[in-house]
Amino acid sequence: MANEENKSSADDPFAGWAEALEEQKKVDDKDTEQGGPLSGEAVRPFAAAGDPPINDINMVLDIPVQLSVELGRTKVPIKYILQLAQGSVVELDALAGEPMDVLVNGYLIAQGEVVVVNDKFGIRLTDVVTPSERLRRVSRG
Repeated sequence: MANEENKSSADDPFAGWAEALEEQKKVDDKDTEQGGPLSGEAVRPFAAAGDPPINDINMVLDIPVQLSVELGRTKVPIKYILQLAQGSVVELDALAGEPMDVLVNGYLIAQGEVVVVNDKFGIRLTDVVTPSERLRRVSRG
């Protein structure tokens, strides 16, 4: 009998479709009974159009982001990069004493100056970009 099943599925490329469709129908019926997305009930959005926004900032406080401090930038040809060795100096476009950019996920959020605390480098923020300005910059980029 196993040979007959193999033969029939080899002869009919759609032999498994009926079984798969029946199985999907059972799943759909189960979702309908339990009030799932196929039950005809409206899917509730996070907040309705007229509702005030939910201000639960705690939902995002543990999301990790990439914070980087950018001292400056420069463009150099590949042949220069290949010649770099220990002790080489790469000239940047920033001037000495100029504020450094603080970026979160690539977006400027502040500027600051280098400080040394307990033999470690840090940055003292001197200018923080306002939230409205951050949103404006993100929407442009």
